[in-house]
Amino acid sequence: MVRKAATRTPTRAQMLAERAAASIERFIHIEATSGVVLMVAAAIALAWANSPLAHSYHALWHLPVTLGLGDYVFERSLHFWINDALMTVFFLVVGMEIRREIHEGALSDVRQAALPIMAAVGGVVVPAIIYVVLVGQGEVLRGWAVPTATDIAFAVGVLALLGKSIPSNVRIFLLALAIIDDIIAVLIIAVFYSGSLEPAGLFISMGGVALVLLMQWIGVANAYAYVVPAAVLWAGLLYTGAHPTLAGVVLGLMTPVHVARSRERPLDMAMKAINDIVALRQAPSHADNGLAPSLKTLRRAQRDLLPPVTRVQMALHPWVAFGVMPLFALANAGVSLDGVDLDAPGAVSVLLGVLLALVVGKPVGVLAVSWLAVKLRLCRMPAGIDMAGLALIGLLAGIGFTMSIFIATLAFADDNLLNAAKLGVLVASVIAATAGLAWGRIAMGRR
Repeated sequence: MVRKAATRTPTRAQMLAERAAASIERFIHIEATSGVVLMVAAAIALAWANSPLAHSYHALWHLPVTLGLGDYVFERSLHFWINDALMTVFFLVVGMEIRREIHEGALSDVRQAALPIMAAVGGVVVPAIIYVVLVGQGEVLRGWAVPTATDIAFAVGVLALLGKSIPSNVRIFLLALAIIDDIIAVLIIAVFYSGSLEPAGLFISMGGVALVLLMQWIGVANAYAYVVPAAVLWAGLLYTGAHPTLAGVVLGLMTPVHVARSRERPLDMAMKAINDIVALRQAPSHADNGLAPSLKTLRRAQRDLLPPVTRVQMALHPWVAFGVMPLFALANAGVSLDGVDLDAPGAVSVLLGVLLALVVGKPVGVLAVSWLAVKLRLCRMPAGIDMAGLALIGLLAGIGFTMSIFIATLAFADDNLLNAAKLGVLVASVIAATAGLAWGRIAMGRR
């Protein structure tokens, strides 16, 4: 008599691991593809800003866009709506990704997260020191944080070009480092690049947060319902003097990581709705309008199967990756080479400071701190990663682009310094990407 092999029910840990792996794979795929779109958008912006049609490029982003209701009118340039409004959605996705990583990802285990955290800190501190040493004193010092950021999409996109010769742990380590880098960048923006705070704005912001908490407490699950409190929080931060995009991070960190409780399990609801639909369709004289309640139940079950932090992030991530970020690149990467006056005070210092801090400071910071942490036995090197893999991660971390340019727009009011910083970021990102590809082909391709 042949016994059937007993089927083992997967444990909760296995299910969480599989779900995390699937999420990481999907995240990396979107980031890798969007990195290419981002490069194309940046190239278009550069070509447009240096073409005979350059005046139309600058005129477009200064076009006034007005929102109004009766006597209340709010008018800002198109550039403002992209950098300060649309980028809030970008930071919302960043906040939700941080929330997920802390709950069940690379940041949920302190021992597992220790090395990426230290590597990220090294990749922030060393470039900042290099920049400060090179630029000297004065207004140019405000740009110290420009070379501290890493662009996830660009970095993962370049890594994807190296193919399957790169161990999966290298991709995961780079992703974890970039996410921690984002956390540090958000803190830097909140602390160093927000103006003097207006107390009235803080009360408005707190009202937005309180409204979110109230809606979560009473069980409001529809994501669209949170647009109003999100707008209140955004407006409050804008009035406060803090950068309004931080509203996205706050909302992302507040997004629930657990499925809402319901009287009936979502899977049971879905099966019942499907059975009702099949029964209605097979009836001799079925009426299509009788399907509406079952379809509504099915949509609700589908919504409740995933926790809000996963569901909303999955819905928004493609829009951010292929819409918001390329649009930001198009609006901000158009540096006119004729408009970069290197004879202006501090321009050369800013350009070289940003360039060398990203290209040299990032890999040196990541490698040196990681080596020291492992040597002192503060943490262990992850399986499948050696110093060659860390060097590749460090080189790709020098691709600053989106976040670096964003910080540059906050740091410099002077157009000469801002254009010099942007040019430094663009050149450094190209050099870092090229160096990463070359090192990946030479060192990692031999395996």
